[in-house]
Amino acid sequence: MSAHSAAAPAAAAPMDHRHVMRAFSGLLVVLFVAMISGTVVSVALPQIIGSLDGTQSQYTWVVTATLLASTASTPIWGKLADLFSKKLLLQIAIGLFTVASLACGFAQNTGQLIGFRVIQGLGMGALQVLVQVIIAAMISPKERGRYNGYLGGVMAVATVGGPLLGGFITDTSWLGWRWCFFIAVPFTLIALVMLTRTLHLDEIKRPDTKVDYLGAALIAAGVSLLLLWVTFVGNNFDWISWQTFAMVVGSMLLLGAAVMVEAKVAEPIVPLHVVRRRDPALAIIASLAVGMAMFGGAVFLGQYFQIGRGYSPTEAGLLTIPMMAGVLISSTVAGRLVSKSGKVKPYIIAGVVLLTVGFLGLSLIDHKTSLVGVSLGMLAVGAGVGMSMQNLVLVLQNTVSLSELGAASGSITFFRSLGGTVGVSVLGAVLANQVSAKIADGLSRVGVDPAAGGSGSGTLNIAAMPPQIQEIVRAAYGEATGHIFLISAGIAFIGVVATLFLTPTRLRDSVDLADGEGGADGAGGAGGAGERVPAAAG
Repeated sequence: MSAHSAAAPAAAAPMDHRHVMRAFSGLLVVLFVAMISGTVVSVALPQIIGSLDGTQSQYTWVVTATLLASTASTPIWGKLADLFSKKLLLQIAIGLFTVASLACGFAQNTGQLIGFRVIQGLGMGALQVLVQVIIAAMISPKERGRYNGYLGGVMAVATVGGPLLGGFITDTSWLGWRWCFFIAVPFTLIALVMLTRTLHLDEIKRPDTKVDYLGAALIAAGVSLLLLWVTFVGNNFDWISWQTFAMVVGSMLLLGAAVMVEAKVAEPIVPLHVVRRRDPALAIIASLAVGMAMFGGAVFLGQYFQIGRGYSPTEAGLLTIPMMAGVLISSTVAGRLVSKSGKVKPYIIAGVVLLTVGFLGLSLIDHKTSLVGVSLGMLAVGAGVGMSMQNLVLVLQNTVSLSELGAASGSITFFRSLGGTVGVSVLGAVLANQVSAKIADGLSRVGVDPAAGGSGSGTLNIAAMPPQIQEIVRAAYGEATGHIFLISAGIAFIGVVATLFLTPTRLRDSVDLADGEGGADGAGGAGGAGERVPAAAG
């Protein structure tokens, strides 16, 4: 660590605005690609699963597979960014993502699609964390608030434009849903060219470092086994069963072994001395809650509008605009206010409270709820996400030195993605069970044998059902979706509690920690009450 420290000052100087914006534009394209790859598919998923004769369980798995791979690989990519060329890693990730997107477009059944989505998730995990690490290596935490506004704008454009584009592609006969995956390819190629020409980082060579392959393997295996259990329990086997015991105990043993390894190795994948400090730990807990609530709740909105309300994919995309407008406006305004004041806690708290209130409003919906009420709930959810998500990353990045930026950023992204994956899995399982029970009850009321009429585990090709059965299915999805939003509100409230205990800290003006500020050893860290703005702040 001392060898690196000697070289740190030369690498820690912030880039001027002109050079930042040249490279930043390419990074924004990368972020846009990663974001739109999920949103362009979200509205089309009911059509995709229906076309491939998939089930509700497989619907959830198409989403979960990507999140699972992204979650398990994120801390590994983050640590690799501390050890090797960030630019080269980003180029590799772009290539991996491009190939996987093409493969998803050519999938012939849901099994193939899920498998290719796993590979796509590896690329997505890399893109998400590497963009954050590279931005943090170029821009100080205080100034990063302003650039987070640009990030929020791109997120909003991708999330607003993605469903609209996905709906248009799906509804266009000469294109079809496969182009929802192909469409990412030109963007990735543009991003690759832009970054190759404009991204120039002062990479610090560390030939004596080693990658913690054992810790990485244990973390990936433990998280994967736990998420597999969350996905299958209640459907394929009972909550109290030998399968549950084997998977949960096995996961705990693997993750326990990972903690032991991370505590001993010189270059841990997840730096325990960072994540166990007060503010980083609280930021991670809040990110986990926000990820569970946001990903777990919002991923089913497209399904609600199409199956529960009967709208086309294009119309479903248009109906999600209020949530994305909330993300755009709140992230832009909050980002500039954070850069101006150097204070981040008030905006995080306001954001998580808005997120909770929004989900509480959405918990009241069914298949006949006024679209005005649904839109207000989505607007609040979007505003909450825009104000809290990136600013929670800032809290953690403000506490670490440049040498640990990748691992720290990877850690918080890992836990946020973990929350999203668990959220999608749990809420997807709840939705499937609720839908199955409500459809069976509805069919029984009209004198149809549920075993013959279909259930929540049957096909999602609603158009092929008789009109009477369609109405029963739409009512079941509308009511069940409101139930999972209530669960999302409860999860988001955990984030409210965590953020209330954050230290009111001013963001530093330097890219790296100044001498005397606790970073690697955790003494007097930036997350503590003694945090100060470095002398460079004036």
